Amino acid sequence: MKKEAAQSWLSPCCSASSPTLKPTDPPAAGRRSTSSACRHDFASTTASSLFPNTSSFTNHESIPSLQQSFLQFINAYPKYSDTAPVDQIRAREFPHLSLSSHVSLDYIGVGLFSHSQISPPSPSPLQHHQTDFPLFGVNFKSVSLKAQLLHGGEGSDLESAIKTRIMKFLNISQSEYSMVFTANRSSAFKLVAESYPFQSSRKLLTVYDHRGEAVDAMINVSEKRGATLMSAEFKWPRLRIHSPKLRQMIVRKKHKKSHRGLFVFPLQSRTTGASYSYQWMALAQEHGWHVLLDACSLGPKDMASFGLSLLRPDFLICSFYKVFGDNPTGFGCLFVKKSVVPILESSESAGIVSITTPAKNSINFHEDSSGTDTEMEQIARLQIEQIDRNQQSSSTGDSDQAKFDKQIVTIQDRSKINDNPGSIIECRCLDHVDSLGLLLVNSRGRYLINWLIAALMKLQHPNRLDDFPVVKIYGPRVSFQRGPALAFNIYDWKGEKVEPAVVQKLADRSNISLSHGFLHHIWFPEKSEEEKQRTLERNIVKEDECRRIKGRKADQGIAVVTAALTFLADFEDVYRLWAFIAQFLDADFVEKERWRYTALNQKTVEL
Repeated sequence: MKKEAAQSWLSPCCSASSPTLKPTDPPAAGRRSTSSACRHDFASTTASSLFPNTSSFTNHESIPSLQQSFLQFINAYPKYSDTAPVDQIRAREFPHLSLSSHVSLDYIGVGLFSHSQISPPSPSPLQHHQTDFPLFGVNFKSVSLKAQLLHGGEGSDLESAIKTRIMKFLNISQSEYSMVFTANRSSAFKLVAESYPFQSSRKLLTVYDHRGEAVDAMINVSEKRGATLMSAEFKWPRLRIHSPKLRQMIVRKKHKKSHRGLFVFPLQSRTTGASYSYQWMALAQEHGWHVLLDACSLGPKDMASFGLSLLRPDFLICSFYKVFGDNPTGFGCLFVKKSVVPILESSESAGIVSITTPAKNSINFHEDSSGTDTEMEQIARLQIEQIDRNQQSSSTGDSDQAKFDKQIVTIQDRSKINDNPGSIIECRCLDHVDSLGLLLVNSRGRYLINWLIAALMKLQHPNRLDDFPVVKIYGPRVSFQRGPALAFNIYDWKGEKVEPAVVQKLADRSNISLSHGFLHHIWFPEKSEEEKQRTLERNIVKEDECRRIKGRKADQGIAVVTAALTFLADFEDVYRLWAFIAQFLDADFVEKERWRYTALNQKTVEL
């Protein structure tokens, strides 16, 4: 039974024999589980153990030192010491994280390689073969998803080796799923939208509490192809799924033999850290939906925790960057269940890529390039145009399949620059995560993110009659089940919100990389209309797009600052973020930073 999949997720603070359910799963009747008690104890322990003698901090100079805070942290979470192997891996394999003094909290996901693979600390002839940066190249293909799945083959030795390693890491069966490499996460979502049969299965139902480039791309393509769009809503203020509404959208009566449509579901919000029950996927499957699992925001070993062999989504999307702490360019992975391939429609796309050994015609980003989805798409168009020109000049009478076969051969030949590239692929970051295991990785992130939330909630502006916090957190607060992502805003002493872009710029000057996002689909009860008007704002970024598309309204939501912890994050990372935010207790902090920047750079800057 699919519900058995829920029992594979174990609590690290309970015995391994005690199964637990996700927070929105119905508990067994007449029973308070050991794991439920454990989760409750975790929250109460956090509240009582952290800063027990301090109601609030009103001066950034009064916050405890890094050493004092760490001792208190260990007292609250003594099992954090069990995660020492992560610190050893970080010191040995990612020394640049300490040497650069840079805290990377701006993206979530998993890298393939360790930094030591591209910059060995003490190279010698006796060491294992080291691959030169950038480890692999990316070449774009002009081919439909369906053609690639049916006729693309295994690819080069390099591609086959990376594909096999990733599928093993994700615990995905090669006999049941086919995999393609995509330029990025957005490309994977667009490929599904361009290929899914919306003419017969018309609905697209998404479950996201935030806007994102990837899902927006899917929605735009699906709408143009005739899909009926639906979205889950999230209840204010904790942004939990509005369960009755989502259930109603999933279980509506089905009138045709075809599938209802595509249900797109993440198990965790990459913005707020909210966790969702994978029973929603089981419910959708039972009521005739194809399911796309967005695994991009899951922890490094979470794929092993929810029984993929029992749920088996029709599509699965994830992404991998190269090396954590460096330019996070990498690629996306789209998995399609082989039984679903025949229903897909052929559609040309620029999103599919080949992974090749580094060569002159491979995509290598400049060190200052962010490698964003937009940049990747621009490069993709240039490469596809070149491919089309080459094909037209070489042969005008070939069939589409012949052109496809020629392209595959060319890519395979180009990938064999080294004698046997597959044999030198060592995805050391994946190896590290496999050696650490699910419980250790998840518990470490749980301790760090909950300490950070508890610490942020202690910051209160001084000289006010009412208690006025510096930070407002959106989504779950201290919670056993929450993920390692956090959405928040900072407010000054007058109660005015500091724009997320300003916070991001100021953090960058402190060598802390944050990101920002936009929460949407927020549901308020009717009695809270005044609070709704006071809370929501327009998505200014999307207003120009709405003017171009007649009838489209700009989203209402909340612009937020976001921080995300990878499995390599340590206590100093979260402490430095807390110490940075504590500076906003100084009423003149932003103004002082503006003048300091002017003095250093001899020019003004808009914050």
